[in-house]
Amino acid sequence: MRNKILICCSLFVIVLFSQACNSTKKASEKKAASNTERAMLKALEWQEAHPIVEKSPKDWTNGAYYTGVAKAYEATKNPEFLNALKGMAGKNNWEPYIRINSADDIAISYAYIYLKSIHDKDANLKPTEEFIKKHLAYKNIKDPKKPLWWWCDALFMAPPVLTKLAKVNNDPTLLDAMYKNYKETYDLLYDKEEHLFARDDRFIWTGAIADKKEKNGKKIFWSRGNGWVLGGLALILEDMPKNYIHRPFFENLFKEMSVKVKELQQPDGLWTTSLLSPESYDHTETSGSGFFTFGIAWGINNGLLNPSDFKSVLNKAWPALLKNQKQDGMVGFVQDIGFDPRPATAESWQNYGTGAFLLAGSEVLKMK
Repeated sequence: MRNKILICCSLFVIVLFSQACNSTKKASEKKAASNTERAMLKALEWQEAHPIVEKSPKDWTNGAYYTGVAKAYEATKNPEFLNALKGMAGKNNWEPYIRINSADDIAISYAYIYLKSIHDKDANLKPTEEFIKKHLAYKNIKDPKKPLWWWCDALFMAPPVLTKLAKVNNDPTLLDAMYKNYKETYDLLYDKEEHLFARDDRFIWTGAIADKKEKNGKKIFWSRGNGWVLGGLALILEDMPKNYIHRPFFENLFKEMSVKVKELQQPDGLWTTSLLSPESYDHTETSGSGFFTFGIAWGINNGLLNPSDFKSVLNKAWPALLKNQKQDGMVGFVQDIGFDPRPATAESWQNYGTGAFLLAGSEVLKMK
């Protein structure tokens, strides 16, 4: 009898201990989520107070930023993010920018389409739809063989917009047009040995003496350029139908790049501006790193990446991004606008860097 009592008491203690551990774990997870959302809000508030006045509010930098704001609202349902989105769309009259031949000038429409998808009563997609028709019909007379999206950044700017609009408007022809143009860019710029994208045809490696290369002799692969691609793939796959005939192409590319990106993560948790030449600069950089963090977190959350293989990447990357956010909310160490690896500093920022930070945080919040 005494042994039975002891066994029962032991089981009771074990149950209580287990409940206490679970309670502690949940409290810890809740605190982490609260800290993440707080950091995202601080980033939003700082960026809204520091608009880039030298450029149009409809340009690609704002497109990347407000894509981050849209995903931040989707993850948190915090009205501050929604108010920022609606305010921007209203001021922009729901219009893209002006160059119909440039993927950059449609990037801002991701936020408009997102607002439409959540049934915003003021949403007006007509300017976006008209722009996309002209964009897809554009012909380069001087160089007919040149892809419409001839630089890898473009794979973040336009394809997620077309995919999201295809979903909202139930228009599969937009998916086919997106795939056609995406594949042309892939065929030109994707390095099947390194599993990374050249920024444009100036950086395609042929083995010739004249090829651009790093001082260590390796190919030049720009961090943010590849971050644009990986982050863009996550956005595309999120809105692409599971049964779409070309979905396996995008999923395979996403997985292949993610494995490579994981290999290139630096000891501090982030990535250097030149992916194959960490020694080029004595620091890592937050815009490319933010997009990589977003992409990998999305892949885990959506079953494309194995958590046991990739969660360690996030356990280092997100805390490292937080360390580069100042007390006032500014995200530093963002490389300036460019097309190849360049240095950054603790004081260098851009709104697309804030957008990458918000994208990363939006998926970190969903981690289990």
